[in-house]
Amino acid sequence: MSADKMSPEFKAESEKVIMAALKEGFDILEAGGTSIDAIQSAINIMEDSHIFNAGKGAVFTHEGTHELDASIMDGSSLNTGAVAGVKHTKNPIDLARLVMEKSRHVMMAGDGAETFGKQHGIELVDQDYFFTEPQKKALDRALAEEDSQASNSPQDNYRYFGTVGAVALDKKGNLAAGTSTGGMTNKRFGRVGDSPIIGAGTYANNNSCAVSATGHGEYFIRLTIARDIAALMEYKDLSVEEASRIVIHEKLENLGGKGGVVVIDRTGKIAMPFNTGGMRRGYADSNGNFVVKFGRD
Repeated sequence: MSADKMSPEFKAESEKVIMAALKEGFDILEAGGTSIDAIQSAINIMEDSHIFNAGKGAVFTHEGTHELDASIMDGSSLNTGAVAGVKHTKNPIDLARLVMEKSRHVMMAGDGAETFGKQHGIELVDQDYFFTEPQKKALDRALAEEDSQASNSPQDNYRYFGTVGAVALDKKGNLAAGTSTGGMTNKRFGRVGDSPIIGAGTYANNNSCAVSATGHGEYFIRLTIARDIAALMEYKDLSVEEASRIVIHEKLENLGGKGGVVVIDRTGKIAMPFNTGGMRRGYADSNGNFVVKFGRD
């Protein structure tokens, strides 16, 4: 989303939610909590907001329903959990963590994932919970473009963005990453993007960094964006800034994909590169400084 196309009201609401997420995560870390707890709680706040393509604000599928994906990863153990195509889970990141901690599996999908979640007390909601007027209008627009055979126009990129994610480093030096999304507007046939795919939309390893991605998921899967950033740091000893720049501004750009990442390394250095007109993002440092940004500043 181009920063210059965001209304003042939209920016203000976005900043309010991002600040709340940052504060929630910061307070947990400041009290000695884990990076996993911090990122999960921060993502919950964004999932509960209608202005992001995750949880409450999830986009519509072609059939006018909602299918949500999420993943979470612990950089200290490389344990991870993911869910795809769930339709009634209020906070998919919570279900992803349950998969990581309460099952022998890494990923669960659809009805099976929600049956598992129900056994563990996950909060389920009716599909109507996810309805928002802006996302309905986005579906109507996508369907109109499809009918006019214009679905590959440059404007088509709006369908892929709005995913939420968080990365954190705790006082014990452990990294964690998580990502949650409603996917792609007008998606069909059970399409799954990069958000629940470990190494594509989410990755965390104490030896390098923690990454959460947003953008056109098909490209992020093909390039294993999140893992590639970590690999460049591990094998070529690149900084978090340089590794992230190469992957987003060279590899992703050259393939024709759009999106961005939030990344933190094992020393607490951050990078938030993107190759679109803007990306809603923010960070909190160990001194309690909170920063929210929208454009390329």
